[in-house]
Amino acid sequence: MITSIVESIHQVPAAEWEHLARSAGLYLSHRWLAGEAEDPTATCAYALVRDLDDTLLAATPLYLVRDEPNDSYQPETVLPPHLRPRVIAGARRGYHNTPLTAPGLGPGRRDACLALLRDAVRRFADHHGTTHWWPYLTTRAAARLAPLYPDPALHLEDDALIPLPGTGIDDYISSLPAQRRAGIRRERRDFAAAALDVRRQDLADCWEDAAVLLAGHQQDHGHDRDGLDAMTGLLKRQATAMGSEARVVAAYDGPRMIGFCLFYHHGTTTWIRAVALDRRHPAPHLYFNLMYYLPVEDAYAHDTTALHAGMKAIEAKRRRGAGVSGLYALVDPPS
Repeated sequence: MITSIVESIHQVPAAEWEHLARSAGLYLSHRWLAGEAEDPTATCAYALVRDLDDTLLAATPLYLVRDEPNDSYQPETVLPPHLRPRVIAGARRGYHNTPLTAPGLGPGRRDACLALLRDAVRRFADHHGTTHWWPYLTTRAAARLAPLYPDPALHLEDDALIPLPGTGIDDYISSLPAQRRAGIRRERRDFAAAALDVRRQDLADCWEDAAVLLAGHQQDHGHDRDGLDAMTGLLKRQATAMGSEARVVAAYDGPRMIGFCLFYHHGTTTWIRAVALDRRHPAPHLYFNLMYYLPVEDAYAHDTTALHAGMKAIEAKRRRGAGVSGLYALVDPPS
């Protein structure tokens, strides 16, 4: 097998990359990574493992981080004090990460590919005078990679995935315990009674209004670097890169957006990307409807079978049917 590092995701045909990434989720898809390459805070590269017939067997994006604006991806925030890697292996955003390997590989060949992938990432980091880490690995990914690293995986957060049985939101609600069913029906009924204008649209059509709300949300939660300029740039890049795949459901009071949810239908899953509200303009159960029920309706319309609700507020997500699994970090320590 042959390893290499290329500087652009476009040096790998999208179909070839997606053959590996199809089951890995939105944040390792070819199109998402192409958009992330426009982020000026890191230099991107891509480690590849091929066989002698030039078939792609394993891959991962790499990010040499110069300036990390997201606290949750800063080593000094989430890792022990002696570990300060500057290279991220795998997805840099979305809190969902795994190395990519070709479907159908036997365990022995898959593990050999992962070892070669680790060696390529290690050489890349060493070339830049640093080390690497894999943040927010799924439980399965952490188990497969852990034997290749000297220290055990570190638990960072928990991740919530809500299954969507049947063919419509009534089937989802019916799958929950009786007490929760009554609560959700009340939350949806009270929200509907507020008679807000609910619009479903592409992010490209509303990113400026959404950026205002997202900047306010981030700063309310202590993320001072996520001001209007930063959030405008972020949403504009996503709108440009993802096109009609970047979907928004938003609530308006007259011409004014008072809340939105940005999400993506990818594979069999709908991925919640961002939710923000105007807290100066409350509406009954606005958050729960934007975070869960309106995206669930859209998910059923697009035939996805799960809603990826992500980290934080895990108990609220459990009450809405989520299964919960761990997210881990593996770190290559200094030699």
